[in-house]
Amino acid sequence: MLTAVTGINWGDEGKGRVIDLLAEQADVVVRYQGGNNAGHTVVTDQGKFVLNLLPSGILHPGVVCVLGDGMVVDLEHLSREIHEIEKKGIRVTPDHLKLSKRATISMPWHKVQDELEENRLAKTDSAFGSTRRGIAYAYSDKYRKKTLRLGDLLHLKEDSVKARLKTMLEAKNLELAGCYHQEPMSYPALLTWCEEQAELFGPYIADTGEFLEQALSEDKKVVLEAQLGAMRDIDYGIFPYTSSSSTISAYGPIGAGIPGKSLDHVVGVLKAYSTCVGAGPFVAEKAMSDAWEEELRKAGGEYGAATGRPRRVGPFDAVASRYGLKCQNADIIALTKMDVLSSMKEIPVITGYKQDGVIVMDFDPMEELESYTPVIEMLPGWDCDISSCRTYDELPEKAKSYIRILEQLLNHEIQFISVGARRDQFLTKGAWL
Repeated sequence: MLTAVTGINWGDEGKGRVIDLLAEQADVVVRYQGGNNAGHTVVTDQGKFVLNLLPSGILHPGVVCVLGDGMVVDLEHLSREIHEIEKKGIRVTPDHLKLSKRATISMPWHKVQDELEENRLAKTDSAFGSTRRGIAYAYSDKYRKKTLRLGDLLHLKEDSVKARLKTMLEAKNLELAGCYHQEPMSYPALLTWCEEQAELFGPYIADTGEFLEQALSEDKKVVLEAQLGAMRDIDYGIFPYTSSSSTISAYGPIGAGIPGKSLDHVVGVLKAYSTCVGAGPFVAEKAMSDAWEEELRKAGGEYGAATGRPRRVGPFDAVASRYGLKCQNADIIALTKMDVLSSMKEIPVITGYKQDGVIVMDFDPMEELESYTPVIEMLPGWDCDISSCRTYDELPEKAKSYIRILEQLLNHEIQFISVGARRDQFLTKGAWL
């Protein structure tokens, strides 16, 4: 069975929490796009884990984790991330973690370029809100054919690989010197860096597409893990305030390395309210007062897992969520962080947008979204702790009513509800995987 877990909104929906639960029954978990520019947070008995590159299944010893073809991989960051989880007792070996030979390497200069350009744009108040981790530049060089793939590290002694490395370094030095007046990078230093990465990660690099084909032929359960959400997709998101990869479920098999396979299920993850990290239009933050937003931010611990930046927050946005749900084609919806709303007497929900007095019900990322204001409906809160609920029937009636109204707005049943950060703090309703 092949299942993708994707974000319906701007990212930070709680996908790591859902993937961690699915991984209990999975054989393989695969990241299929992005890099270390976003994070998944998982809380277990061993503590709190913030994972940027490693799939959330890495916390389960019986699961094989894969960094897929569609990713850009910062190997220095990956090394630190492995070291951090091993300090908490999670063992990572080549049997446990496999790196696709086709995945793109985030080279040392990509972070440098990202930092320099974001600083330049910031002077004119036109920065994109980049995480400054070099993701856009790694993807740009992938499509310009001016970077290495992980499999190239296994062939550094070959003249053809060395020639490519020299050619791409020459081009990069011209860019950095001409645009940003930087000193040129050294080829011997770059080659040494590559050799060090090859020694460290060589045993992990494999033909992961072949591995996944074999796993599926043996009826194993494979979970594909997306980063960010539909609003950050390079093609269907709020361009140019997007990521540099495809966050859409349809790309999952391609980015995983099994382009001929079809998904059996798509789990779309939503928060019980809206959050957003980074720049770009976010209609939900126009809904309530700054004090209301700050209270919600503190209650939900809404700070970026990768960056630590305070997330922009607002009420649940049914307009944006319907669009994200259509993009992801999810047959199962997981709703996270219901417990965060428990102290509210009334809970706002965005049911439409308004522009020049006209109500708009459809989300179009090509429109001038900054000109829209939210249409708010206030719903009664349940005003009690729900974190101990383990069945749908145990929820207070007003919490059930909130879920039913979201289902009506989305025209889709919600099958999974998270009521806390711990692994056991969830309940299901309807068919679940």
